[in-house]
Amino acid sequence: MIRVASVPASHVYVRHLADPARDDGVIRLADPEPADGRTVPGGWWPPLMLEPGWVSSHHDDFDVFHIHFGFDAIAPDRLCEVVDELKAYRKPLVYTVHDLRNPHHREPHDHVRQQDVLLAAADHLVTLSAGAAAEIAQRWGRRAQVLPHPHVLDRDHVQARRRKADRFTVGVHVKSLRANMDPLPVIDELAAAVSTLGDAELQINVHDEIFDPASHWFAPDAGAAILEQGRRAAVRTEVHPYFTDAQLWTYLSSLSVSVLPYRFGTHSGWLEACYDLGTAVIAPDCGYCGQQRPCRTFGFNEQSFDRASLRSAVEGAYAQWKTGTPAPRACWPDRMTERAMLARTHRTIYRSVLR
Repeated sequence: MIRVASVPASHVYVRHLADPARDDGVIRLADPEPADGRTVPGGWWPPLMLEPGWVSSHHDDFDVFHIHFGFDAIAPDRLCEVVDELKAYRKPLVYTVHDLRNPHHREPHDHVRQQDVLLAAADHLVTLSAGAAAEIAQRWGRRAQVLPHPHVLDRDHVQARRRKADRFTVGVHVKSLRANMDPLPVIDELAAAVSTLGDAELQINVHDEIFDPASHWFAPDAGAAILEQGRRAAVRTEVHPYFTDAQLWTYLSSLSVSVLPYRFGTHSGWLEACYDLGTAVIAPDCGYCGQQRPCRTFGFNEQSFDRASLRSAVEGAYAQWKTGTPAPRACWPDRMTERAMLARTHRTIYRSVLR
């Protein structure tokens, strides 16, 4: 049995690397929780496994250390300490490169320095798309194995019949306006597009904490601008607390297409959830979403916005909806075959680095 210290273990991506039908020979340690209950906004806590001393104190508890997410706020020097501890106890490091540009950092410098540490130290690299692998090879001279993102939703949701909608609903969920989001120009173009389509509407969703002066995410000017867009014809704005998972799946299922207003990013778990539910996605071309799952893309990055490409993507999705052609959707047996493959492949990776 191979014992893996995953950072983090509780994320749906990591949980769904295990074989759903049989013992795959891998045990993933549970995330240690801080005794003082400390969190950062959103209820998440920095992974204790990445604190200096954790590896030294727990090196007898695991065989392989596998980093996915959670090092956003950890200084490169501190990551170096973790890497040095792993080397001292001859513990191999696997790193899955989900993000080449951190969606929570407005500037790339800190993430680049963190990546420099992790990509130099890792015994094996994994990523989610060929484009990301090519960029890793070009920037760091390292080979990354490309593996797909596992399913996000459960069987009942993936197999649920979609309700036939009488309106073409374009959704933009701006959440709490994290660093990589620039929704206003996208919303402006989408509002103009749906106004020409007759039986179409734009739904804008936003978390209520951006209107709360006590919140870390307080953004009154952006909030006011978003509400102003909601006054346009065929545009509806919904302000609400964080969705529960059940509420989020209901929301995504209600959309004809979900538009991602990201100026920068690499891959997307949101895209995977939409793929599980059969909701079409229009994603920016700043990252590699277009290689991750079937979706339409538009020109959107930190330097430019191709409005015509977004309009074309919306019109293409609308034409498909009008004909009754369903959006690309995951098939549960295929998702289970994929997940079993991911479990086998990760077991092979862990065995190889232990040798």
